[in-house]
Amino acid sequence: MPQTTWLQATFAVSFLSSCFGFYLPGLSPVSYCDKATSESGTCQNNVRVFVNRLNSEHSVIPYEYHYFDFCIVPDEYEGSPVENLGQVVFGDRMRPSPYLLDFGVARECVSVCRKEYNLKDAGDQEKLRKLKSGISLNYQHHWIVDNLPITWCYQVPTINGEGSETYCSTGFPMGCYISRDGTPRYPCPIQSEALTKKQEGYFVYNHVDLVVMYNPTESDESGTAASARIIRVDVEPRTVDHAASAKLGNACDRSSAKPLAIVDTGDKFALNFTYSVRFVENKEVRWSSRWDYILDAQPQSKIQWFSILNSLVIVLFLSGMIALILVRTLRRDIARYNQLENSDDAQEEYGWKLIHGDVFRAPHKGMLLSVFVGSGTQVLIMTLVTLVFACFGFLSPANRGALMTCAMFVYVCLGTPAGYVSSRLYKMMGGDRWKANVLLTALFCPGIVFTLFFTLNIVLWAEGSSAAVPFTTLLALLGLWFGISVPLTFLGAYFGFKRRPLENPVRVNQIPRQIPDQSMYTRPLPGVLMGGILPFGCIFIQLYFILNSLWAHQTYYMFGFLFLVFLILLVTCSETAVLLSYFHLCSEDYRWWWRSFMTSGMTAGYLLAYCLHYYLTKLDIGGFASAFIYFGYTLIIVFLVWLLTGTIGFLGAAI
Repeated sequence: MPQTTWLQATFAVSFLSSCFGFYLPGLSPVSYCDKATSESGTCQNNVRVFVNRLNSEHSVIPYEYHYFDFCIVPDEYEGSPVENLGQVVFGDRMRPSPYLLDFGVARECVSVCRKEYNLKDAGDQEKLRKLKSGISLNYQHHWIVDNLPITWCYQVPTINGEGSETYCSTGFPMGCYISRDGTPRYPCPIQSEALTKKQEGYFVYNHVDLVVMYNPTESDESGTAASARIIRVDVEPRTVDHAASAKLGNACDRSSAKPLAIVDTGDKFALNFTYSVRFVENKEVRWSSRWDYILDAQPQSKIQWFSILNSLVIVLFLSGMIALILVRTLRRDIARYNQLENSDDAQEEYGWKLIHGDVFRAPHKGMLLSVFVGSGTQVLIMTLVTLVFACFGFLSPANRGALMTCAMFVYVCLGTPAGYVSSRLYKMMGGDRWKANVLLTALFCPGIVFTLFFTLNIVLWAEGSSAAVPFTTLLALLGLWFGISVPLTFLGAYFGFKRRPLENPVRVNQIPRQIPDQSMYTRPLPGVLMGGILPFGCIFIQLYFILNSLWAHQTYYMFGFLFLVFLILLVTCSETAVLLSYFHLCSEDYRWWWRSFMTSGMTAGYLLAYCLHYYLTKLDIGGFASAFIYFGYTLIIVFLVWLLTGTIGFLGAAI
């Protein structure tokens, strides 16, 4: 096979594999079988259940599983999966659980552990207080089986209010709070008896019913599955007063189980944690498609095409405007300017031709601009490379933490382009302080992000959150920064300063031309405010889903749409900067350097306003710590978007 044909075939296979499933080489399926067959070594019998952090839509501070005094294994850190850098930064803490499953073996009301509390002991009172606080804020369990999240499916009303539809969440609540009038605060799968009696209290879900669905891969002579792959795990949490229910029969029987509320009176209080499990065969769902039912419950795909069409309309509008200017106005001006050679009558120059000798005059604070453009180039290439990998399925939700890990490693490895672009631009401006330039490029913008991140981490440490990055991980991040990114930035700056400076198309006048009074529409602030609206209009629908994945704990997987929107953002920011720069030049204002950067960079300003709107209207979180964490991370995102969009606009106008 010729080399080109082989490469095309490889590309096609990679593309198709990314379209039809999350699983690329490296994420191989695990086969399960009964205990006797597992002794052959080709499959395993033990189905391991891992517990992850608990989080809530009403608090942005996640906690580890043992924070709420649930059942844990004696040494929860032994046997824990190795966490990558992205998981540590996001606060994922996967730990082995005491819930033991043997493939194909159904169990009923298996006891996990018993927790006894002395209501007169301050330590036990604090444990119960944490339980009630977590229940009141609707903290959610996140369990994982075979690298697949355990889902809790329940009915929710449709948008039009007619009927209901099934929604499958990757988390299930740790309990339920019922007010005095018998109304649960959140969706509450609790027995109707507690509601009809208007029994107020905090109810802990101390029993779970697990349903493990599997797809048989091999069968024996009797038709029974000899080996299988897990395709789905459902959970139904319940609250059970085992002592009271045992008197009526089975302590976990659905018909006789009594709800259990946390009590504050008396001497002692006990919690029994139990579980039941059954295995169900399903031959219809393939292993490579087992995430589909989770992703289909997400609302993203239903309006993504509207987002793309909305963005394309904006791009077509801007492209038409630029075509009108460049094809008609600009060509007419150039033709009129060229006719001066054949005309005896002198014609007075006007508009942008009057300031052609000042257009490339070095701007004020040119070093700072070059630093921002260099750092923005680093963010731009990092975003592009990460989205390409995500589109091919390498950074899917099945590979936890891979997205953040890839983004950080790609970013630190792109110090060379940052130093090169910054040094070339600074040298073009006539700057000679190359040491200060390269130091600022390597340290200034990453230093702002790290300072904000470290401040937020201190707050998370104080709150005891699982999202607090350990000190050793912070040292590792500093090692990546100073050990890889900074040297590569110096290397790029070295090559940038060694090359000859970019030559301007025209010679710059020695005496700067006086800028006439500008109209309201050509002044800096109105122009910048107008320039950020159109790029933001291309991305605001995607922003809603991205914010939901960050703060509402939904799964984001539509990277193909995101990549298209990112390309549209590139075009829109560039065209907006070109259009407004031309208008300003026509008004004899040659200060386009900073203005082109700030015009498209204003997209980040509208992003900040949208995040504030999202906080006030979509989120229901309280407490100073949660608000501080939300707006702290928002500032980091807004700053990076400002560098990204500002660099796109500047490069578009400069080129």
